[in-house]
Amino acid sequence: MNFTNRYIKARRIWYRIQALIMKEILAVWRDPKSRFAMVIPPILQLFIFAHAITLEVNSISLGIYNQDLGWYSHEIIQRIEGAPYFKHVYLLTDPHDVKRLIDTEKAMVTIEFQQDFSRLLAAGKQAQVQVILDGRRSNSAQIVTGYLNQIFQTFNVDILKREGVEVTEPVVVQSRSFFNPNLDYIYFTGPSLVALLSLLIAVTVTSLSVSREREAGTFDQLLVSPLQPWQILVGKAIPALIIGIGEGVFMMFMIITFFDVPFLGSYLLFFVSITIFLSSIVGVGLFISSLSATQQQSLLGTFVFMVPTTMLSGYATPIENMPTWLQPWTNILPMKHFLIIIKGLFLKDMPTSEVLSHSWPMALIAIVTLSLASWMFKRRME
Repeated sequence: MNFTNRYIKARRIWYRIQALIMKEILAVWRDPKSRFAMVIPPILQLFIFAHAITLEVNSISLGIYNQDLGWYSHEIIQRIEGAPYFKHVYLLTDPHDVKRLIDTEKAMVTIEFQQDFSRLLAAGKQAQVQVILDGRRSNSAQIVTGYLNQIFQTFNVDILKREGVEVTEPVVVQSRSFFNPNLDYIYFTGPSLVALLSLLIAVTVTSLSVSREREAGTFDQLLVSPLQPWQILVGKAIPALIIGIGEGVFMMFMIITFFDVPFLGSYLLFFVSITIFLSSIVGVGLFISSLSATQQQSLLGTFVFMVPTTMLSGYATPIENMPTWLQPWTNILPMKHFLIIIKGLFLKDMPTSEVLSHSWPMALIAIVTLSLASWMFKRRME
């Protein structure tokens, strides 16, 4: 009898929980905003990320400075150009172009053949090849090194068989990494995390600001105050901007102090660029906050913005690996431009002209996002 009573009681509890579950599901589904957020963003992200996110490194840009006119270097160049990993191969005639290609990130790796390369191999001696890598992208650089080593090893086997070269390893690769001599991964992740976490702080603080006022019931007090809408918007934006900049500066010194990542650039340029970067992010956060009625909707909007911004900025996977049609769209993401600036300031003392060339797109994005946030804010107040 006791067992039957417990069974009946358990069934009643389950029916109540089941009814609550159905109520919550229907409440979410009947809300147009929640229904849209559950269906459309996941489909779009699935479509984009399936093409954009990959751990492979392909479509690599490579520069070759060949001082040798012999057959052996020409054969290696032909094999590199025929490899599926290399999309752009620049044949250089000026030794200064080797550094320039790496500096401007037009090439991830460059190869240099000395004048006596073919002569040494023809004489049955060992020849060296100089490979220079972009250490700012340490993980990708190591993968590219593996691709090149495979090509050179195959060439060595062919030379030993066909030409009867007596040395065990005819071609020896000497690798050198610019800006990150030991290819330490923290040299890539450290500066990138400064940008990523600053973005997270700024967009979270601003996206919750207006919706929090609405939920607390204090937003109506702002509406009847003498403040104009633009003054309220500025009052919401500046604190988030100050917090984001302070957080970014603090993390920068933490990366320098505790992780021994060098900062070779200008602190003034860093401060100016992070201010422009976070201004564009504050505009996005205020737009999300003005659009949202609750803090839950603001957090959901923040997530929808954060994930594609991070994945398409070049932090998770090289932009060169993404489909050609998708790559131009990454230019509208301020995170992409700031990642280039901050890694350049940390590791290579990026000159002012290069910093400004990536700062003006962020400034333009900031004008657009802040204007949209102001328009949406005024519209929701009417």
